[in-house]
Amino acid sequence: MNKVSMDGEIRIHFSQRLFWAISAMFLVFNSCFLLFQYQREKEFAEEKLNNVLSNYNYQLFRKCLNSNDIALTVEKFMQDIPQHDLRVTIIDPSGHVLFDNSGTDELDNHNDRSEVKKARLQNEGFAIRSSSSTGKRYFYSASNIGGYIYRSALQYDPYVKAVLKINMDFAYFMGVMTLILFLVLSRFTMSIGKTISKLRDFARTAEKEQMPDLDYVFPNDELGDIAKNIVTLYHQQQRSKYTLSMEREKLVKHFQYSKEGFAMFGADGREILSNILFIQFMNVISDTQLHYVEEAIEMPELEQIHTFIVKNSHDPNRKKKVLRNSLTIDKNGKIFLIECILFLDRSYEISINDISRQEEESRMKRQLTQNVSHELKTPVSSIQGYLETILSNPDLDPERCRFFLERCYSQSSRLTGLLRDISVLNRLDEASTLFDLTEVNIPTLLAEIEKECSQEMEIRHITSEVILPGNPTIIGNNSLLYSIFRNLYDNAIAYAGEGVKITVNCYKEDPKYYYFSFSDNGVGIAPEHINRIFERFYRVDKGRSRKMGGTGLGLSIVKNSVQFHKGQISAKSSPGRGVTFFFTLKKKI
Repeated sequence: MNKVSMDGEIRIHFSQRLFWAISAMFLVFNSCFLLFQYQREKEFAEEKLNNVLSNYNYQLFRKCLNSNDIALTVEKFMQDIPQHDLRVTIIDPSGHVLFDNSGTDELDNHNDRSEVKKARLQNEGFAIRSSSSTGKRYFYSASNIGGYIYRSALQYDPYVKAVLKINMDFAYFMGVMTLILFLVLSRFTMSIGKTISKLRDFARTAEKEQMPDLDYVFPNDELGDIAKNIVTLYHQQQRSKYTLSMEREKLVKHFQYSKEGFAMFGADGREILSNILFIQFMNVISDTQLHYVEEAIEMPELEQIHTFIVKNSHDPNRKKKVLRNSLTIDKNGKIFLIECILFLDRSYEISINDISRQEEESRMKRQLTQNVSHELKTPVSSIQGYLETILSNPDLDPERCRFFLERCYSQSSRLTGLLRDISVLNRLDEASTLFDLTEVNIPTLLAEIEKECSQEMEIRHITSEVILPGNPTIIGNNSLLYSIFRNLYDNAIAYAGEGVKITVNCYKEDPKYYYFSFSDNGVGIAPEHINRIFERFYRVDKGRSRKMGGTGLGLSIVKNSVQFHKGQISAKSSPGRGVTFFFTLKKKI
């Protein structure tokens, strides 16, 4: 039954449209199949008759092979076959007719006959046509045997027509199947129509933003199962939509609390989304105070970004890809990296990163590289100079030569120590997680260091006192803990002076940390130097430090090793009163 749509138009029911559409498709298919089958049956009948006549051609060839009288041979051949009215023609390679029993006296060249052409190309050929010689219609079959064409032909009379008649049983069968299909299809489309109607009602309910029932009743068939799945998927989609909305809310919150200033704009330049830091960073960069995010793009400081957006947004030759542009601004003691991403829909986003710290770290690394190069150059140049002196003076006094070699050894030792210290610092900076952790007993470690330094301490009349109540033990890296105390000892021995006293004290302990002090009562350090002694390659007295063989990295290693163990270190000093280092070490890192 037809229904009236909401706009007043009469619409044919879906099941009816489906029925007639499938029926039309089947009828077209059926017609094509019938035509195909008809043609196939026709070709089969023609091929069958051609095979009979082709067999006659080869029989005649064998009989004429050893015969001197072709006419007599053909006459005897005709008596031996059922078709006594068979027309026989023999054609030489040039197309001339050597023999024909049709009774026609003058025959023109036969190479232009369709069946002869086919036989010349494919060895076999047949055709149904009228003879230009007799004016009668024949079924011709030609065989190419050694360049000669043997052709048999039957007059297209009722007998031949009966042989070529098509069996139409398949057409009757297809007619019956069509009727059965129409009956089955009508019931099938009615079932589909019910399901589609239910789905339509469901869609209308969903369109009105009303939550359809989850237990919608559908017919108990495969299409009904699909419809149920559609309803289930709809409810899943609604839940996913809600989840996506929550995730979007999280993303917005992330942008709001990000350490990066961020703003997104539409193709018209209007704000879509921004965070608090964006307007704050922009006010730091701008000479005038900004109140709205959209004002940022008009700032003189962002002229490069503005030009980039205008140029590429309206460029007809723009390639289908996202474009990027960035600039760095140094303003008010801060360095900002500003990046703009232009999307295919001409919307864009601007991000602002405060890279002041990264730039400072980069500067320090460059400075470190320069210092390393300078520090390595000095011992290498010394070693080279001493060796050149030895090589250029073969008659050099042995004592003098020994002196130069001892200086070379001293400088090489300094170079080795420098490379070792640089390696330790690099590992602390870039691969701190690769250090092994073990249980380290601090009294045992200090006893080992005192033993190693005892000779130098005795020479300089230096004494040592270790105060470690509670037998402190740390879960950390043995090598780095050794470096902390060994470098402090070496520093005191080298620069504190003679006759001084070194005191190591664990003066406090809490559940997480040990609190240490390392002090001497030597010459001390001037106040202008005390805040820089942990810098890499910084020396209070450069000439004296190099003379003592120091690398300038000892206290830097101490600081980084303390930080590796989650601690902090500081120092205090005054000239003539020695130096005291205060540091903490976490019991377990």
